[in-house]
Amino acid sequence: EVQLVESGGDLVQAGGSLRLSCAASGFTFDDYAIAWFRQAPGKEREGVSCISRSDGHTYYADSVKGRFTISSDNAKNTVYLQMNSLKPEDTAIYYCAGGEDCPIRYLEVWGRGTLVTVSS
Repeated sequence: EVQLVESGGDLVQAGGSLRLSCAASGFTFDDYAIAWFRQAPGKEREGVSCISRSDGHTYYADSVKGRFTISSDNAKNTVYLQMNSLKPEDTAIYYCAGGEDCPIRYLEVWGRGTLVTVSS
C-alpha cells in the first residue's frame, strides 16, 4: 500500500522549534517530489515547502522562508520539515504530499496530517 504518514506535531511556544517527519511506505521516492502543506483553523490549505528530486531544488512560501528548512533522507524514505522561530500564525495541521513534481497537479499521495500548535 502506498502511504505517507506525518509525525512530529506538538504544542510549542512562540520562538521555539519543531521538526516534522513525512515517512513513505509502499514505494521509494528517490524520483518523487515531496511537498508540505498546512491548513489553519478557518483558512484555506496553503503550500509551505517542496523538495524536487528531478533537479534537487527546494521551494518555500514567503511566510516561512528563512525559518523553515526541508530536507530528505532517501535511505529512510523520509522527508523532514525543520521549523524554527515559530509564530502563533504557524498553528495549523501540516500535511505532506508526494508525486512526480512540486506543482500540485502532480501530487497524488497525501498524508492525513499532524497538528502543530504555537502558543503566544
